[in-house]
Amino acid sequence: MVAEENYFSGSEHGEYALVLDGNKEIFGAGSLAEVGAHGRVLGMTRVALFTDARLAKLPAVETAVKSLRDKGIKVTVFDGVEIEPSDRSLKAALRFAESDTFDGFVSVGGGSVMDTCKAVSLYASYPPADFLDYVNKPLGKALPAPGPLKPHIACPTTFGTSSECTNVAIFNFLELGTKAGISNRAIKPTLGIIDPNALKTLPSQVVASNGMDVFSHAVESYTARPFTSRPVAEDPTARPVIQGSNPFSDMNCLEAIRLIGQNLVRAVQDPDDIAAREKLSFSGLLGGIGFRTAGCNLPHGMSYAVAGLVRDYHAKGWPDDHPLVPHGFAVIVNSPSVFRYMGSTCPERYTEAARALGMSRLAADQDAGDYLAGGVIELMKEVGAPNGLTALGYTAADLDALTEKGWPQRRVIDNAAKAITKDELRRMFEGALSYW
Repeated sequence: MVAEENYFSGSEHGEYALVLDGNKEIFGAGSLAEVGAHGRVLGMTRVALFTDARLAKLPAVETAVKSLRDKGIKVTVFDGVEIEPSDRSLKAALRFAESDTFDGFVSVGGGSVMDTCKAVSLYASYPPADFLDYVNKPLGKALPAPGPLKPHIACPTTFGTSSECTNVAIFNFLELGTKAGISNRAIKPTLGIIDPNALKTLPSQVVASNGMDVFSHAVESYTARPFTSRPVAEDPTARPVIQGSNPFSDMNCLEAIRLIGQNLVRAVQDPDDIAAREKLSFSGLLGGIGFRTAGCNLPHGMSYAVAGLVRDYHAKGWPDDHPLVPHGFAVIVNSPSVFRYMGSTCPERYTEAARALGMSRLAADQDAGDYLAGGVIELMKEVGAPNGLTALGYTAADLDALTEKGWPQRRVIDNAAKAITKDELRRMFEGALSYW
């Protein structure tokens, strides 16, 4: 790992303190059946359970509902969450939450479901004057929650987004053609229950996309600007959710990368390799803990434009009723280009990430960013990830539009190890058109 003195001997004018939000997650095969017991301890008596239409018919939701009802908790299910949720589906979920006197929330699903539930909990508890008030700047005002939220137990059925342990929710803002984010400490679920058994039925391409998301989360957090490079907070009680790379996140991110390198190809190529999928589930938890504190940077900022401007791409393993770029693929198509462009900002970290992935030692005359990019491209090939933006239906004619939609994502763009210009962002999109 990179020496910790890089943080603690920084500029005397930089941030000197790191906020470590507590973890409260349960991990283990079979743990989903415990949701009722934990709900009762949290005081839940009338629960709104969020999921999507496909998951509502699968065993995970049945297990959660039975567990809650066995403990005397009344459950009402909302299964209208959209995959890659939009402001439209978020508002529909909010209307449901406001239709009854719920005293707790449970989400069973992937990042779309958990993010929807997190946002709904905030909006239903403290309705804003304007819908964008809680949304990150510059799209919204990024207002903090006025107080505590009702308890929320998040139960992931995927492993890519790690939404069960983060204080971020993402949705597609249809009118603007881009994704919007809410970063708010209050929306972190009260408890995450991560049951690896939920991954047994995931299609191979969903596993691939999830793994690419975890991997890029981890590398982006590990190579983000150090938290000590930020100005000292004017209000020490209101430090930002995203703080930059730090020694706590570093440990989690490197282990997440290592687990992806050892298990992703196995899990994609052999759906019956349950041991590999269990380790991937744990990698998602570690990656989430890492980026919750450090934050992602450029590949994720670019991904919101890639997903928001999709025209006709349909991914195998996802519903085919509308065009959709799965989040992990929307991210990873940008990652090699970003690594090549940004490798010189912290070459020792790009080299360390490559080693964690399982690559051999960097040659003396190699560029660290290009070195890691090469390993990622090989991994993309092995798991069937799209070959850059062109595989998603984009061409060079779309570069300006992608740049315009990506540039406002300041929450993550500004978390890169160095400040970039709009033209540099366009060059990174250009470098992501294709890789092989």
